[in-house]
Amino acid sequence: MSDTLVLQPRLDISAADPLAQALRTRLGSDLTVDARDVTHLGAMCLQVLLSAAQTVRRAGHRFTLANASDRVLEQLGSMGFTPETLAEGRT
Repeated sequence: MSDTLVLQPRLDISAADPLAQALRTRLGSDLTVDARDVTHLGAMCLQVLLSAAQTVRRAGHRFTLANASDRVLEQLGSMGFTPETLAEGRT
């Protein structure tokens, strides 16, 4: 079974806690995080996503970041990540 969470457009520090709460309810299965609407990905929300990816993978499930725009890819890259390294839970 897989669950999908569509991310909010602006993932800044004020979005970190609601994002963590939304992810917490989805950690028991494969998880796809859909970034199609994201225009801003801040460091705190990236940390929340990384923690979720690590938790999901430790439980033997798959974490996927889908539909990342060029802007999201650029923001991930500036913090040292790609969708693949995030999904793998690598720091």
